[in-house]
Amino acid sequence: MEKKIGFSAYLAIGLMLFALFFGAGNLIFPAFLGQEAGTHYWPAIIGFLITGTGLPFLGILAIGLSGKEDLQSLASRVHPIYGLIFTVVLYLTIGPFFALPRTGTVSFEIGVAPFLSEGHMTIGLAIFTIIFFGVTLLLSLSPSKIVDRVGKLLTPLLLVVILVLIIASLVKPMGTAEAATGKYISDSFVSGFLEGYMTMDALAALVFGIIVVNAVKAVGAKSRKQIAIMSTKTGLIAIVLLAFIYVFIGLIGTQSVAELGRQANGSPVLSGAAQFYFGSFGKILLAAIVFLACLTTSIGLVTACASYFNKLLPMINYKAFVVIFSVFAGLVANIGLSKIIAYSVPVLMAVYPLTVVLVILTFLNGLFKGRRVVYVSTILFTAVISVTEFFRALNINLGFIDKFFANYLPFYEISMGWVVMGGIGLVVGWVIALMTKPTVTPDLND
Repeated sequence: MEKKIGFSAYLAIGLMLFALFFGAGNLIFPAFLGQEAGTHYWPAIIGFLITGTGLPFLGILAIGLSGKEDLQSLASRVHPIYGLIFTVVLYLTIGPFFALPRTGTVSFEIGVAPFLSEGHMTIGLAIFTIIFFGVTLLLSLSPSKIVDRVGKLLTPLLLVVILVLIIASLVKPMGTAEAATGKYISDSFVSGFLEGYMTMDALAALVFGIIVVNAVKAVGAKSRKQIAIMSTKTGLIAIVLLAFIYVFIGLIGTQSVAELGRQANGSPVLSGAAQFYFGSFGKILLAAIVFLACLTTSIGLVTACASYFNKLLPMINYKAFVVIFSVFAGLVANIGLSKIIAYSVPVLMAVYPLTVVLVILTFLNGLFKGRRVVYVSTILFTAVISVTEFFRALNINLGFIDKFFANYLPFYEISMGWVVMGGIGLVVGWVIALMTKPTVTPDLND
């Protein structure tokens, strides 16, 4: 007989998952989207929610259904070498290359930059990142429950501050939505969809999903069905909270253009809104909370990455990886938030399709009896477009290849051609599976 699990357990794990997903960096993307989308806000934010909340939710469920103990073993359904490469790339993306240095630059731009003159920004960022990642390094060397406790205190506090800011914006809007600009003029939904990649939460979900599965097992979930149900319910709690915040922070962005002007990213929008509604005290309070929230996020990312790479390369100890990742992230942070975001785009355009396809295959695994050929075929077809999207994001002319796909592949010109190619790969692999016998033991773990 299955143990009956109370709502309080669902709520606790759901809030824990929300805290894992919700970093202060997530606030800057809907705020910037609101500024750019303007009167085209609603189709843009719907697209953003699909990739910013929907895909992470599916990622959590996929891990819960897969029965795997880590991401590498799940991705190894394609091939062990692919599993290794994909997992390394994902950890580096959500770790020292992009998401980790972003924690430092976001906290700097919200908390410190508004108080500095333009001429002192470079030296200010350098000093700040030394302090920020120095503290990250020290606390990550011996992670303890104090970090979890601080996180549990800061997340509700940050939510309260954001909620007050949202209420103030509804009672006294800064202004009205202005005309859409840039990519949001003609393709607001697709632009919002692609902007949701920037949260990197769909990638992180494949790491956080293991934490959720272990948590639901710890409170008494035993069977595959019960684990799946608990993962669904806790995932919904986290995703609904994220969606609520994204929608209303985005609305603040739409209202802010007349008062704050158009900004290069969402950080000045948030700090400017706090200044507008609450004066210097509000801006300082927001800055302090964002700093601490970013710090706990950075510690979590460093410890997760260091633990994985220590497991992968045991000849290098955990503390050495902590030092390497902290120092590297501190150096990267000094190029500034806007450049970090810009440099991450090509990588995310390549990795996201492969991530989504892996999640979908996980749900379908039982239908094609875990046959590797289906995984290989689907990933190969998707990878063709992932590679082209990588080069297109770098503005590298692919000549005949680009023209061919533009003429014959639906949705290619809006960077969604991978959907069609992945579908073709799935069908091809499934047909081959039906016509042949497996050369390796199928993975029937779900």
